[in-house]
Amino acid sequence: MVKAMKQVALSEIKDDLSKYLRLAENEEIVITRHGKPAGILVGFASEDDWFDYKLENDPRFLERIGRARKSLQAGKGVKLEDLLPEPKPRAPRSKRRS
Repeated sequence: MVKAMKQVALSEIKDDLSKYLRLAENEEIVITRHGKPAGILVGFASEDDWFDYKLENDPRFLERIGRARKSLQAGKGVKLEDLLPEPKPRAPRSKRRS
């Protein structure tokens, strides 16, 4: 899901930071200084959002993803579909009559 981006001047952000943090839960806010982008405000609606953000921006995690992709491209990887267990056949149900 791609979040929308809103541009707000630094002076406005400083005057009402809590308002913009709430807004940033739904859209990234580009902070401008003298009309030029100077930073970005990213809000988190939940701890899961915070965890996802940390993971997506962790250089160690990104490096592992890169190595895994190279391994797959070299034919050394295992497809996820190959790791999933096959569905177990259902046991026949006995018919009981009381």
